[in-house]
Amino acid sequence: MIAFIVALILAFVLMEGAAWSAHKYLMHGFLWKVHEDHHKPTGHVFQKNDLFFMIFAVPSWLCIMLGVMYEANFSIGFGAGIAVYGVVYFLVHDVLIHRRFKWFDKTQNRYFKAIRKAHKVHHKNQGKEDGECFGMLIVPRKYFKS
Repeated sequence: MIAFIVALILAFVLMEGAAWSAHKYLMHGFLWKVHEDHHKPTGHVFQKNDLFFMIFAVPSWLCIMLGVMYEANFSIGFGAGIAVYGVVYFLVHDVLIHRRFKWFDKTQNRYFKAIRKAHKVHHKNQGKEDGECFGMLIVPRKYFKS
């Protein structure tokens, strides 16, 4: 059980770095054509950009499946940590920031407001180059100021 919990927490923490790197170097790199509709919305409910969930869903599923097959709690926990990050990502990015669902519209939480500001700065530049604020949960201190 300890291995499961440690792996879950470790994977969740590492996912912020993995998501930052994937966003900066893949999405704003050679996979820009898939990510572009996120910066230049088409008005459709779904975007090509939504396919990126597979980048993280597949390793999560593999870790959980292999962990179950070989009774490896660390592997199951690691896969679960990736999945938990995915759920948090959905809630923060799609619900809180982009308001694809109107669940948290009235929040006045200082941290959530900072996340929104940082992401707004990221979207200010609609092109592939010269972006900033590629992460999601770790927000530079300057965005906490009014």
